Amino acid sequence: MRVTWEEAGWEELGPRVGRCRLPVWDCTAGLVVGEGAALMIDAGSGLREGARLRTEARRLLGGGRVTHLALTHPHFDHAFGAAAFAGVEIFGAVGLERVLVDERDALRADAVRNGADPGEAAEAADLLVRPRHLVSGEWTLDLGGGVQVLLANVGPGHTAHDLAILVRGDLGDPGGPGTGSPEIVFCGDLVEESGEPQAGPDAVPSRWPAALDRLLALGGEDAVYVPGHGAAVDAGFVRAQRDALARRFGVP
Repeated sequence: MRVTWEEAGWEELGPRVGRCRLPVWDCTAGLVVGEGAALMIDAGSGLREGARLRTEARRLLGGGRVTHLALTHPHFDHAFGAAAFAGVEIFGAVGLERVLVDERDALRADAVRNGADPGEAAEAADLLVRPRHLVSGEWTLDLGGGVQVLLANVGPGHTAHDLAILVRGDLGDPGGPGTGSPEIVFCGDLVEESGEPQAGPDAVPSRWPAALDRLLALGGEDAVYVPGHGAAVDAGFVRAQRDALARRFGVP
């Protein structure tokens, strides 16, 4: 039985688009619903969280299944639940696959350092799934029912492998083109609303402001921008954060 976004505890962003804010790290996961296909954006911080997302998606889809998963970047709170999505087509920015294999010990250690259960973090790291589809520029997914999603490699910035997801406005809207539903851009941790953007050892500060310029070009002035952590924001917020990062890192 299909439930509404509200009944599932998710926030509705558009006619076929929703997101939830996961506990502990306030990490965003998104869902885009097509006709016979559905895209999950990010997988949560571990196998239990990934399984929760997949179960909730099934309820939202009326028994249907997630068919595609996009990982915005390799950090544990966004990627460690990926193994819960067995059989799903997984997408990531080029280079993400190497991080998930070659640096899994560092990812596990980072998860534990940030409060994850050591056993659960080790299990999730052992089962990390490499993306099958690697995005070097842009990749359009047709989810059916007029729902198209653009995956764009807009990094480096927060990491060396940042992927943004644009859900095109109006497409898939029951009212049809021209009804005014906005573009929706899932930004990963290139944008954060609930705190200052985090620049770890894998960040590329000199390129981060340019990555936000690409986000703004992708979505435009009227888009809804969905940070990796925190409430959805507008283009003005993204621009202000871009300027703050430029000042913080001494980038023009």
